[in-house]
Amino acid sequence: MRADGRLLVATDMTAPSQSRRRLLLASCIAGLAGCAGAPRTGPVAAPEAAAPAAEVPAALDASWPGATGHVIARSDKLLIYQPRHGDRLDAIAARLLGHADRAWQIGEANPEQALQALQPLVVPLTAPNPTGVRSNDFQTVPILCYHRFGTGSSKMVVSPASFAAQIEWLAQHGYRVVRLSQLVGFLAGREALPPRSVVITFDDGYESVYRHAYPLLRKHGFPATLFVYTDFVGTGDGLSWSQLAEMAQSGLIDIQAHSKTHRNLIERSPGETDDRYRQAVASELRAPRELLERRLSAARVQVRHFAYPFGDANEVVLDAMTRQRYELGVTVNPGGNAFFAHPLMLRRTMIFGDHDLEDFKSRLQTSRRLGAPW
Repeated sequence: MRADGRLLVATDMTAPSQSRRRLLLASCIAGLAGCAGAPRTGPVAAPEAAAPAAEVPAALDASWPGATGHVIARSDKLLIYQPRHGDRLDAIAARLLGHADRAWQIGEANPEQALQALQPLVVPLTAPNPTGVRSNDFQTVPILCYHRFGTGSSKMVVSPASFAAQIEWLAQHGYRVVRLSQLVGFLAGREALPPRSVVITFDDGYESVYRHAYPLLRKHGFPATLFVYTDFVGTGDGLSWSQLAEMAQSGLIDIQAHSKTHRNLIERSPGETDDRYRQAVASELRAPRELLERRLSAARVQVRHFAYPFGDANEVVLDAMTRQRYELGVTVNPGGNAFFAHPLMLRRTMIFGDHDLEDFKSRLQTSRRLGAPW
């Protein structure tokens, strides 16, 4: 066991005897369990809430239908899995942990070349440090916000070249682009997120997202959330319903609500009474959900997240969000989101057309020192 908590697996595994193999694996299980229970040092900001263990059949082996490898040993906290040629971490995670998005947990628990060398892999069954709190800092997740792509003087327009450079930089420097929906478990203290997690979002529903951003996301396998206001769909330079359906069916782009009309929800129309204002807010939240879910039903779109037009919300809006069971709401207040962030008032950082790559890097706030001003 290394000091950073990662399990070391012997590299001389070319022809181990059966007894030596079982001894090594038993040592792995005992060592990892011991590290998991070791006392922490330094201040603790919040207790860690362990996620429930994944449901795995009691005895998995090569005869298990669909298995491409086999489980050698198991405990309540982990499995030892023997991969075979062609295995991938995302496929292993989907099979043993229930979701491909948890592949990073297997990667963190094993040496980098373990899968390529077909060495036995440690597969954690419980979420490691689901709150992201460490001895001197805590994890924060930046949510990036884009609007449109192309050329022009407006700061809301990001050039395709700039966006490509930003995506390439994330891919090359150890950042993991995660789905916005993964923050639900993180904010509840039950689901760990990878180090350097970043969320990508787009607002409004411009056609240039399909033309310029979507191909780059497909190239890198990066997921993103597209918030659309439904009155814009199919008009002017807005996305068409067929383009929305194609992106949703790809599994990479999550289509969510940005209101019906893009009205600022904290501003009242002249002469609007309290009752009419509340009804209007409720309609701006309900109508896009119903329309998106109906028009994109083939892609199984479920609308549970909302981007406030202009980033603004008040008590009436938050009450309507709760009544309509929205899980997440995003603003345009910059910064990262810790596990204790309010789910309906998440920070989101705007990326503008006049930002160079250094500006972009400075906005990737993935951790904060304990005790540092917020």
